[in-house]
Amino acid sequence: MMALSESQIPPDAKHYLVCGTEDCKKNCQFYCNDCHQPLCEQCRDEHQKNKKTKNHEVVPYKLRKRQLPVVKCKIHPTKEIDLLCGECQIPICSKCTGTKEHRSHWFTNLEMVFAEKVSIYNKEIANIRSYFEPTSHDLKREIAGDVTEVKKTMEGIRTSMKAEAESVKKLVDTVTSDKIEQVDKVEQSLLQTLYDQNQEIDDYINTLNDLVQTFYGYLSPSNIEQLTFALKSENLIIRPIPETSKPVPPIFTAGQYSKEDVAKLLGRITVPNTKPENSKIKPMETASPQLKPTGKQRKQDREKSNMKQTLSLSSSVTKVREYTVPGVTDVYHISLGKSGRFWVSDIIGNLVQTDLQGNQLQEIQTSGGSEGYHTITKDGDLIYTSKRNKVINRITPDNTITEFIKTGDWRPLSIHSSHIKGDILVGMDTDREAKVTRYNKTGTEIQNIQRDKKRQKLYSGLPRYITENINGDVCVSDWRKNAVVVVDKSGQHRFSYTGQGSRFNPNGICTDVLGHILVCDGISFTVHLLDQDGQFLSLLLTKQQEVKYPCSVCVDDENNLWVGQRYTNTVRVYKYLQ
Repeated sequence: MMALSESQIPPDAKHYLVCGTEDCKKNCQFYCNDCHQPLCEQCRDEHQKNKKTKNHEVVPYKLRKRQLPVVKCKIHPTKEIDLLCGECQIPICSKCTGTKEHRSHWFTNLEMVFAEKVSIYNKEIANIRSYFEPTSHDLKREIAGDVTEVKKTMEGIRTSMKAEAESVKKLVDTVTSDKIEQVDKVEQSLLQTLYDQNQEIDDYINTLNDLVQTFYGYLSPSNIEQLTFALKSENLIIRPIPETSKPVPPIFTAGQYSKEDVAKLLGRITVPNTKPENSKIKPMETASPQLKPTGKQRKQDREKSNMKQTLSLSSSVTKVREYTVPGVTDVYHISLGKSGRFWVSDIIGNLVQTDLQGNQLQEIQTSGGSEGYHTITKDGDLIYTSKRNKVINRITPDNTITEFIKTGDWRPLSIHSSHIKGDILVGMDTDREAKVTRYNKTGTEIQNIQRDKKRQKLYSGLPRYITENINGDVCVSDWRKNAVVVVDKSGQHRFSYTGQGSRFNPNGICTDVLGHILVCDGISFTVHLLDQDGQFLSLLLTKQQEVKYPCSVCVDDENNLWVGQRYTNTVRVYKYLQ
């Protein structure tokens, strides 16, 4: 690795700086403010033992005073500028103090002023980098999100308007059809009357023609008897012409409407007379670069919140797929990563990474066994416990294994990387005690959970599996206590779940987006489903789902449940939410 000089390194950069002692190439950790020299730990000790330098101010490198740049005085070229005239507020050399321009003025060591300014500016740079700049970018992302929401809202309004107009059109068509049917019936009635009248006239004309023929017969009688009959007959009278009537058709009165009347039938757009609410900007003094959510995280939170509102327990559990993992005898714990990769461990310490096609990508021999001793961090690294060496190891993207955290006298058993803040929760024990320790993502210990308010032990010795719920609760499968022990994020005991029968042996445990707690029972060989307050809901997986010996569970980003079992290297995936 190439060493950089101090002048080449930005104040907020992470870098490797070598010790300034001649022929020493060790990493610099300290700084002598008098000599302006970076020092390693060994050279620091020698520096403080030396009679000439033992009274020098040696501080941690981050607390160093910046060395004043060497600048020659323009008036006195042989002298260096090293003073600040307090009256004129300009840098000068020591010889300038005797000139008439600065006579009787007061002066300050320029190096001290420079160090103060450097410290102030570094803090401002850090503030800009950690707060102002990311906050501004978050506002840009928020504005972009608002643009998307506005477009989505307006498109929804347009769609609703078109749908409402289509509905009105359908109503108009229905009413028009009813009125046309009414017209058809009136027309049919009027025409029927006219047809009847026409038939009556036809019958009358036929009668007249018959009468005419009879009269012609009487005009030239062939015998006297026929004439005598005609004189006596009363049927030879001409009937009056039948009366007919003119039809009275209906009158159509056009509807009286205007554009405004039509507009009233449809919805209207109202722009609220409300002053837009200013975006909430978190104050800098309460902002933390590690905890402050990014725009992407806020989007994921919104998506999870929306998902939580729509998801519910399914009436049945369905197997959607399964994977066979080479290199393990069984599946005691699963850690899901990104890009279709996951890690699986078995009872004899094999820790294997595989892809969804069953290809083994990496294999590690560990001291783990029937515990949840590995997890994937928010950064995508795998970390795992070594109970034999009492350390927590990290595997970096280049597959290098490094010691990450040393746990001292405590034996680390189970581990979980928080999806909320990125903290690392570790269940550990000694000969007589057990506890859960919380570390931040850099490996600094920040919390120990060991006893309740009454100073009673929370855990009895084997915290084999551990997870964190969406409300911050820490859930531990305590194998020796035969219970799931749940504490809140401050470490106060909330409840303990001891199963549904006379015996309960909790193993693998996880939570989902709805706050459910899912835990494997090594006695009944089922998966118990609880709500986040510890109320039993159901036995989620039994032998009916082809699960014989479940011992590990986890939920993926698609809300599917992954289940690992003893005596088989097959991982089954189930859908249980809808």
